[in-house]
Amino acid sequence: MNQKLDNLITVLDAGSSKSVVLVAELHDGVLRYRGHGVEASRGMRKGLISELGPAAEAINKAALTAERTAKAAIETCVVGIGGTHVKGINSRGGISMGSRMREITREEVRAAVDRARQIALPPDREVLHLLPQEFILDDQAGIHDPIGMVGNKLEVNLHLSTCSGGVAQSVVTCANRAGLEVEDTVFEGIAAAEAVLSADERELGVCIADIGASTTEIAVFFEGSIAHTAVLPIGGDHFTNDLAVGLHVSVEEAEYLKKTYGHCVVTSIPQLNEIEVGGNLFDQAGGHSPRLVRQRFLAEILEPRARELFTMLRDNLRQGGVLEALGAGVVLTGGGAMLAGLLDNAESLLRVSARIGSPVPLSKMPDELARPEYSAAIGMLLYTHRTQVRRASEEQGLRSKLKAIFAGSF
Repeated sequence: MNQKLDNLITVLDAGSSKSVVLVAELHDGVLRYRGHGVEASRGMRKGLISELGPAAEAINKAALTAERTAKAAIETCVVGIGGTHVKGINSRGGISMGSRMREITREEVRAAVDRARQIALPPDREVLHLLPQEFILDDQAGIHDPIGMVGNKLEVNLHLSTCSGGVAQSVVTCANRAGLEVEDTVFEGIAAAEAVLSADERELGVCIADIGASTTEIAVFFEGSIAHTAVLPIGGDHFTNDLAVGLHVSVEEAEYLKKTYGHCVVTSIPQLNEIEVGGNLFDQAGGHSPRLVRQRFLAEILEPRARELFTMLRDNLRQGGVLEALGAGVVLTGGGAMLAGLLDNAESLLRVSARIGSPVPLSKMPDELARPEYSAAIGMLLYTHRTQVRRASEEQGLRSKLKAIFAGSF
C-alpha cells in the first residue's frame, strides 16, 4: 500500500497534448526525483478544458502512474496555468512613513506591494503572481531587497501575472475530480524559466518562449527580475495542422513527418530530396497509395508559420517595451521548440542570439524527462521548493522576533 509522505512535492502540467504528474521528495534540503506519470490529454481544446470528465480521467491515470512509480500516496499538487487568458500588467505604488526616517521592515515592504497591486482589474480576473521588479527608497531605484535600509518613502515597481478566474477554477475542479487537492497555481511561463534560465541570463535580459501544443507562454527577465509575461496563440499543433492540410494526410502522419523531416528554413533542404507520404503505417484503411513529395515542400509549409510565430513574439515584446532588453537573447523550450530551423527564424526576426533550453536534471531523474517538453513541470517543482523555503525563512524570522519581544517583557 502506498504511504503518504510529508516531504513530497507533486505538480500537475495539464497541457493540450499530454497531462504530466511529477513527484519529487525533499531530501537533505535537495529535491530528488521520486516518480512521474504521463497520459495523453483528453477533453482539452486550444489549451483550455472543454470537457471536465475526459480531462479529469486523463489526469487521474497520470496521477495513478506517478503514485506507482513513487510508491507513495499523492493527495495534493501544484497546478500549472497557461493559455491566452493569462496576461501580465506592470504597476507602481508605495507608502510614505512620515517626516522621520525609519528602518524598512517586512511589514513596510508588504504595505508597499499591497498599494502597488491596487489597480482596477475586470471582475473575472485573478492574480496569479505578484512579482516585485525593483524597490525605490527615497528616489533611489534599483533596490531588490530594502529590508534593513533606512528611509521615509518606499515605492515598488510590480509585475502582476493575471488569469481568467473561470478558466483557472476549471483546472482546479478538474484536478479535484481526479482526486488531487490543489495547493497552489503557477504560470507555466515562469515555471519553465525556473528550469532553464541561468542567473546571468536573467541579469543581462532574456526572453523564454515555452512552445506548447496550442500556445506559447513567454516571460522576459531583466536585471534579475521579471519584466514582462504574455501568451501567444500559436503552438506546435499549428505546424502539424498546416502539414496535414497541405499534404492531405492525417494529423498523426503530419506529426510524424514534422518531427522526422520537417524544417523551418526552405533553403536548408536540398532541392532533390524526396520523402514518402501516405504510407500504410498511417493509412489503416489502405485506401491511399504512398506517394513521393519534395522534402522542401514541407519546409515551404512550415517556414511561414515559424515566421508568423516570431513576428508575433517580436511585436508583443516591442509593445511590452522589452524588445531592446534581451542582452542574453531568447531561449526556446517546450515540446514545440525541437522543430528544426526554429532557432534560425528566431535569430533572424528578433535580431538576438537563440538557444534551446532543456530543464536542469533533478537527482535520480530519468533521462527521458531531461527534454524541453518537461521544462514547465520540472520548473514547477523548483518554483514550489523555492517558495516553500522562502516562506519557512519568513516564518522563522517572525518566530524569532516574537520570541525576542516576549523575552524582553520579563
